[in-house]
Amino acid sequence: MTIRDLIISAMVLIAFTCGAIAQDLSAGETAFRKCQICHDVGEEAKNKLGPELNGLDGRKAGTAEGYAYSDGNKNSGIVWSEMSFKEYLQNPQEKIPGTKMILSVNNEKERADLWAYLKQFGADGKKKSQ
Repeated sequence: MTIRDLIISAMVLIAFTCGAIAQDLSAGETAFRKCQICHDVGEEAKNKLGPELNGLDGRKAGTAEGYAYSDGNKNSGIVWSEMSFKEYLQNPQEKIPGTKMILSVNNEKERADLWAYLKQFGADGKKKSQ
């Protein structure tokens, strides 16, 4: 195998790996439909069974105004980021014992897509410019 072949193989592997976990806004919007039973996002978002999710990126857990959080959420110390969001969705009860959240998302790509979709909304519910 030549160096050229190794370089091409490495480039293909990198492209395949990045493509496998690439975030997709459209897929995230579709995946969010199952979340809409409990959560809302956008300019007209309201708290439902779960809190509205505007401005989630960088927001401290348990702080959406007007939502009655569990003590676990209020005292978790979590600041939402891509990593904490994905860990939480994988197993909410393990990440925050006592949370009201019952849905878990086992698919890594779906968690990434959901994050990509949600992080585009500012605290005011407007989409941030890309």
